[in-house]
Amino acid sequence: MSERRRNSRVRARPARLAILVTAALAVTGCVGIPDSGQVQRGDTVSDDVVSDFVFRPNGPVAGSSQERLLRDFLSAGTGSQDNYGVARQFLSAGFAGEWEPRASVTIRPGVGSTSRVGESTLDYAFVSSATVDTAGHYTPATSSTTTSLAFSFVREGGEWRISDAPDGIVLSPATFDSVFRSHAAYFYDPTFTYLVPDERWFLARSSTSTRLATALLEGPSNWLQGAVVSAFPEGTQLSLTAITVDDGTARVDLTADALEATPDARARMQAQLLASFSTLATVTAVELSVEGAPLTVPAMQQPVPVRDPAVDARPLVLSDGVLGFATTSATSQLPGLSDAVEALRPRSVELSADQTTAAVGTSSGTYAVTASGGARLVDTRTGRAAPSLDDAGFVWSLVADDPSSLIAYALDGTPHPVVTSLPAGPSVTSFRISRDGTRALMLLDDQGASRLLVAAVVRDADGVPLRLGSPLELSAPDGAPVDATWADQLTVAVLTAVGESSRVTMSEVGGDSSSAGRPSGEAVAVVGGNGFDRLLLLGADGDVLEPRGSSWQATGLTADLVATQR
Repeated sequence: MSERRRNSRVRARPARLAILVTAALAVTGCVGIPDSGQVQRGDTVSDDVVSDFVFRPNGPVAGSSQERLLRDFLSAGTGSQDNYGVARQFLSAGFAGEWEPRASVTIRPGVGSTSRVGESTLDYAFVSSATVDTAGHYTPATSSTTTSLAFSFVREGGEWRISDAPDGIVLSPATFDSVFRSHAAYFYDPTFTYLVPDERWFLARSSTSTRLATALLEGPSNWLQGAVVSAFPEGTQLSLTAITVDDGTARVDLTADALEATPDARARMQAQLLASFSTLATVTAVELSVEGAPLTVPAMQQPVPVRDPAVDARPLVLSDGVLGFATTSATSQLPGLSDAVEALRPRSVELSADQTTAAVGTSSGTYAVTASGGARLVDTRTGRAAPSLDDAGFVWSLVADDPSSLIAYALDGTPHPVVTSLPAGPSVTSFRISRDGTRALMLLDDQGASRLLVAAVVRDADGVPLRLGSPLELSAPDGAPVDATWADQLTVAVLTAVGESSRVTMSEVGGDSSSAGRPSGEAVAVVGGNGFDRLLLLGADGDVLEPRGSSWQATGLTADLVATQR
């Protein structure tokens, strides 16, 4: 990904701190396109995103060989106009209508090669970096395996034409970045406290609001199922083929199934759509109707769901034996909590959102610490990874070399074993529960190489963790694993060691990854804050670093550890 896109997409989301989604919320930020210029208000539209670049590929050249025709056909996949009308010119009359270009996208970072299989058959082979399916799910390649596609040719009017080809298109990373945009369909955690993003990728010139609403109504991605819920009654669909956007208002007409929704559910439905449309500059409000009749939607009940929880902007550090929020001039301790944590000589600390509870890792065990009840030892197993905490009141702890050893401890010490399907070979370097409590981030050490996984947290009706879903594997960062953290609801930051230096990588959950630079010295921990700009690194020398532009600079603070805030 280019530096321009990393800045606009990875850094723009965290800037929207703790956005509370209500029916009256006016969304003005745009993480997609255009990247500059004024937004002009126009007529009613349904095609609500326009690409920075419009590719207009050429059609077949007379007298082309099979090899030339195939090469030009692949290039024509950049032009989606008229349902890939130019690309279809390369196909035989009998096959042009059968080919499905929108079935998938394969991203090819290198140069492919063709080989002849028969007199009228060629194979096209390349190494892919990712694929995107028809529902917009982005899947990074986890190994450098070669993809091979078969193409057949036939003579028509004295010219070669393609008579059989795989569905889908093949794009270079640069072209993909130009013609596709990422958007999130939002669902709720089971308590309706948080809005949880499910990232999808759509053509920038497609009717994005319609595709986002369709994705939302079809439900969450497979890997998220069981951890999130939707306010829409089961079976609800769009009753019209396209959503219209008029003067900033998206008008969403639903099937009669929506009438089963309670008044509270209707408010949540509207908020769910508005959050999902937040990356569309043309949409600032949502109106609901059912089969053409307006649907009455009451005001959202308080408290409204939080889309991207914010934390205290001050670093929470342990320095010279004192735990507190630090500036260069003072340290503010946590009433009733700092003293209890300091007495444990902690190696790691994770603080609850209300700042009254902490999960503390020490050399002797994992502790649950509360401001009112002191410290309780909950896990004495050896070889533990640093524990994590959720706001349902559970301390998560596991043995690093045994991913199946995961236990969620209640604050009273009651253990709740959590079933996982994590790979047995790699060890766990970092384990972190997302701030919405619906996902677990895991950085694995696979014989010195890094693997990055995110899995859904499935709970019972009382919020007790039961299991982790089948994990989603993200793009693996280069280097040996050191630490990982949630930067925001959609992005994780990974710290790795490459030789004698450190590297930070930003990876989107359901998207691509990009480099976030290298600190000048060795770093031993990365801690999330309010997005990329509020990430912190702890250097081996105790310096606390923060990102500034494309580099990492000292904050003026030194610490023994930097705590994670929820």
